[in-house]
Amino acid sequence: MTMSSARTDRERVIRALFDNYIELYGGRDDRLTLQFSENFSGYTGGGDFLVKDRLVWEKITRQDFSQIPGPIRFEMLDLSLQDISEDVVVVSAFFHIHFPVPEPVFSKEVARLVLIFRLEGSDWKIVHNSYSIPDRLVRNGEVYPMQVLREQNKALETLVAERTQAFRDSEAMYRMLTEDTQDVLWKLDRNFCVTYISPADERLRGFNANEVVGHSVLDLFTQEGVAIVTTIIQQGREAWQSGAMPDFLTFEVPHRCKDGGVLWGEVLSKPERNTQGDIVGYHGITREITERKRLQDQVHQLAFFDPLTKLPNRRLLGDRLSQALAAGKRSACYSALMFLDLDNFKPLNDAHGYVIGDLLLIEVATRVTNCVRETDTVARFGGDEFVVLLAELTSDKAQSRAQACLVAEKIRSKLSEVYRLILVQETAADMFIEHRCTVSIGVTLFVGTEANPKDVLTAADAAMYRAKDAGRNSVWFEASAD
Repeated sequence: MTMSSARTDRERVIRALFDNYIELYGGRDDRLTLQFSENFSGYTGGGDFLVKDRLVWEKITRQDFSQIPGPIRFEMLDLSLQDISEDVVVVSAFFHIHFPVPEPVFSKEVARLVLIFRLEGSDWKIVHNSYSIPDRLVRNGEVYPMQVLREQNKALETLVAERTQAFRDSEAMYRMLTEDTQDVLWKLDRNFCVTYISPADERLRGFNANEVVGHSVLDLFTQEGVAIVTTIIQQGREAWQSGAMPDFLTFEVPHRCKDGGVLWGEVLSKPERNTQGDIVGYHGITREITERKRLQDQVHQLAFFDPLTKLPNRRLLGDRLSQALAAGKRSACYSALMFLDLDNFKPLNDAHGYVIGDLLLIEVATRVTNCVRETDTVARFGGDEFVVLLAELTSDKAQSRAQACLVAEKIRSKLSEVYRLILVQETAADMFIEHRCTVSIGVTLFVGTEANPKDVLTAADAAMYRAKDAGRNSVWFEASAD
């Protein structure tokens, strides 16, 4: 499992635990206390002291339930999850609370809940719980200010003048999480303009926050990155119109640095919505993955490309051939596969060694590539064997055969030209060698509705041996392609 998928799974688990907490708390359900760790601490909504005894907290919780026995509804304004470590996650939520009473005053106040989950054995437990509500409304012995609300009815409409110590503690934690983490935290408005970016961005890319805030998010990326993000934005708009907009989006994109360098970042983005469900902005986290990206690219290069010629290898050729067959089923267009085998390569290796032979193979790869379209595939099949795939020629077999013949003759002619190979040596004079090398080419035409990858390769290989038998330095079409 990748780090990204593991993190996503952990977030899904914590979000489910948080939702269960809200459901139990709103429903005044005593099973809520089962979620708390034995090593628990917490601040109550109206309290000004830290509760460190789990049993005391259970007593306060039951007092809360008895004070307001009816169900409570939460109107979520914002919710964020932040990994502290592999076994500690902080959940911060802002919301309005709606009590089962006619007085609406408190429902206009903004309350905050901070839960810290820790993995204890195989279970996630709550080790800290902080409510932050307007403490000026709370009287002694109350968890919520119900008496004040009843006395003042709808008169209490002013905002909170002072927050509880728990809220100040949570603010300090928020600053620590946003300013000291190596990941970049950011916020955008609905027009993709940066409204906040954490100090980690300056440490990574060199740009001060003042150079970023107020600018388009596209200014963060390289030209390649702009193309990636622009496509994602367009796809997001289409998904929003169809009602399929995901809650979270993860992608990798190259960022530009102030010194001209480039770093890769893994971006986790979440849309922000108002109460009507309209997107009003975005927030997320960017984590640098430059080294991971380099290793991924290196693994991909080794898995799908020939290390000597840099051409696609057999595995990638197989993928491209399968794609050509699938495309042919849709378009009914013919494609062509050419099997190339050098006629007199072994004498060069025997006379001058494999290093000179490698130089010739590199030159062959360059010449063949220059003879075909960018959309075609030139692959090294092994040794001195190469394969050329001309995908989607035309739906007319004779015309497609003529096109393939033209390209094959062009390749045969180009490869028959003299090779001038120079081996640069540090301790001796450079070695200069001229060599002539021809090629035998077997060609087969195929269309997706009538072929499979193995049969296509076998047919081209058989045609190549017919070219060898016919005297070499020639092009031979498989019989069914005539």
